Amino acid sequence: MRVLVSTCLLAKGFEELMEHFEVVFPENDIFTKEEVIQLLPDFDAFIPTFQFKVDKQVIDAGTGRLKIIANYGVGYNNIDVDYATLKGIIVTNTPDPVIEPTAELAMALMLAVARRVAELDKNIRVPNGLKWGVMENLGLSLYGKTLGIIGMGRIGQALARRAIASGMNIVYHNRKSISPELEAIYKTRRLELTELLKISDVVSIHTPLTNETHQLINDDCLQQMKSSAILINTSRGGVVDEMALIQALKNKRIYAAGLDVYENEPNINQELFRLDNLVLSPHNGTATLDGRIEMSKFTCQNIIRFFAGNKNITQVN
Repeated sequence: MRVLVSTCLLAKGFEELMEHFEVVFPENDIFTKEEVIQLLPDFDAFIPTFQFKVDKQVIDAGTGRLKIIANYGVGYNNIDVDYATLKGIIVTNTPDPVIEPTAELAMALMLAVARRVAELDKNIRVPNGLKWGVMENLGLSLYGKTLGIIGMGRIGQALARRAIASGMNIVYHNRKSISPELEAIYKTRRLELTELLKISDVVSIHTPLTNETHQLINDDCLQQMKSSAILINTSRGGVVDEMALIQALKNKRIYAAGLDVYENEPNINQELFRLDNLVLSPHNGTATLDGRIEMSKFTCQNIIRFFAGNKNITQVN
């Protein structure tokens, strides 16, 4: 049995899989689409990362022998899941290992944006790049402020724990309310999106990218936010209308934003680079050494269990 991995990942975490399967990594950073199409007919499982688009061409190349696409990440909009399903191929993801690292980065972006860490770091390195003084370089405090979480799943709740420890108040928006027990733990309540945007000092997005959530945060939503509000996105770039956000930041319609994801990544709109009230991160939500190893173990377990007939896998189709 053979497993193809799209990207050169750490071998640590793949040990158990390698005991049962032949595992093939690229010699360089990532296989090209053409290389995968050529190789895939001889493999039983495929592990893509978010960088690799698994479209109909790729799936067709594997049809016949390929039985499972074990995505290395929680989001799977890089895969044509409907077409994989049509071809009888199982698709899985890695929801558990990404929870804490992503919540950590969302909290880091909140603090960096509110206290202008990146902007001031850049300016202090330049001779006379900033002024020193009691009323200079002022940022915002998060203590006592309201955090609006869009998508109160496990990552949203992990961020809520951190925000509560920082003295923040929590409100959230989901399609459905979380349980009363969880609402009591986080001292929170569900609001409609419009109301959440109006009262939140920080809005953090933790929803998957679907047809319903594409450009969920658009110009109308940004107009409803406080002029002192901060927007954080560590979910998927397509959830935010990037051009509308650029205009809102340029015009100081909102205070600032922190982004880890982009509409057309890895190609980033050059306008974003010109904004001082914006902190950028390169889709780094899960990018810790510990997180990568745990993601590898989780992905491998999905494959091992699947071929052993164990239904305890994180199947998404």
